[in-house]
Amino acid sequence: MCLAVPGRVLDIGEKDGTRMATVDFGGVQKEVCLEYLPDLQVGEYAIVHVGFALQRLDEESAKQTLELFAQLGMLQEEFGDPWEQAAAAGGDPWPFADDPGPGPEPTPVLAAPQEEVQP
Repeated sequence: MCLAVPGRVLDIGEKDGTRMATVDFGGVQKEVCLEYLPDLQVGEYAIVHVGFALQRLDEESAKQTLELFAQLGMLQEEFGDPWEQAAAAGGDPWPFADDPGPGPEPTPVLAAPQEEVQP
């Protein structure tokens, strides 16, 4: 599912000639295009869909919506790790949630080939 999610503008800049912002969605930060809301300012809230800020939103409405989405697990669905979600959907726990476990197995050292000695 793809949602339009309210977010708070943290900073504004320009990337390749396009007005962009870092937007906070209840703890998840994403880069968002501000071309549809050119007068949006730092600290304001906007409804964001597929990376575009579409409509200004008041703070109270934004916070209520974010809280509701969080309670319903929709923020995790929208912004969570797709690999983690696939593991959960398959009935397996995500193996890296709390403990990353041991590091990768050491690569074996390959010895130089030895000549066979013929008797």
